[in-house]
Amino acid sequence: MLGCVIHGQGDLRVEEQAVPSPGPGQALVAVRYGGVCGSDLHYWRHGGVGDFRLREPMLLGHEVVGTVVSYGDGASGPAAGTAVAVHPATPCGVCPECADGRRNVCRDTRYLGSAARFPHVQGGFAARIVVPAEQLRPLPAGLELRRAALAEPLSVALHAVRRAGEVAGRHVLVTGAGPIGCLVVAAAKAAGAAEVTVTDLLPKALEYARAAGADTLVRADDPDDAGWPAEVDVAIEASGVAAGLEACLQRVRRSGVVVQLGMLPPGQSPFAGNLVVSREIELRGAFRFDTEFDAALELLAAQPAFDGLVSAVVPVRDAESAFVLAADRSRSCKVLLDFGS
Repeated sequence: MLGCVIHGQGDLRVEEQAVPSPGPGQALVAVRYGGVCGSDLHYWRHGGVGDFRLREPMLLGHEVVGTVVSYGDGASGPAAGTAVAVHPATPCGVCPECADGRRNVCRDTRYLGSAARFPHVQGGFAARIVVPAEQLRPLPAGLELRRAALAEPLSVALHAVRRAGEVAGRHVLVTGAGPIGCLVVAAAKAAGAAEVTVTDLLPKALEYARAAGADTLVRADDPDDAGWPAEVDVAIEASGVAAGLEACLQRVRRSGVVVQLGMLPPGQSPFAGNLVVSREIELRGAFRFDTEFDAALELLAAQPAFDGLVSAVVPVRDAESAFVLAADRSRSCKVLLDFGS
């Protein structure tokens, strides 16, 4: 079978892999689609994500969907042939965070395609993968695999919106119209936001944000853009740059909430800390997700409009061209790898 393996900065290879066998408690899944995530691009372009550096070859990918093939000893779940999405996280279940219901920040979690620990957790970009059986989620009726591949990034967006608190009837600012930012738009509208304003540097990215349901589009590099709101109730930073956080802090109302979702560069990032104090702004982090995965699948089943955020589906043999396309936000939103025959 073919797998998409990162060996180091700029060294992405499509390689023959041995087909794995499911062990006790595991399921074997035939992967059909895998979404190229920003973290996959970071491993490819920079050899790491934040402080997580590559130390050995690693199968990339954590946004994967496919069909059940078989189970190992003691494992059960959806019947063979069932279309499923794979929840990519395996929290430890015993640390203080897990005990407190915050499994998304588990201090000893395993996450598909992550170099956060060594040996690395191998990812899902292969034609067959084995995962704990409890990580399988059968797709709701009417949800096709192609759209279901958005479940993982949509879960991230749903978690960020939940971290913001009540957004129904409120004005939400989203900085950054990449795939995650666009899905934050959709998640905020689904949660009842009255107005969503989105900023980005690229016209094409803003077009995708409009397709996701944004009400107002703003060029982030134009301070005179008429779309800039005087103030908003909630701001969600999804660009991963300090300028995006600055815009959120400047535009959110006094006692408003800012959620930092975009992963900032490693090291120190400047931000307007005085505003956090003088305006009593609540600055909250949002990292991955937990139970939002099931909610994401239901939302995807209910809204075919999500299909418009998938810009391309590329055969795994052409993985590098898919990564080049995914890295060019002037041409793409979400790019999927196709592992089908």
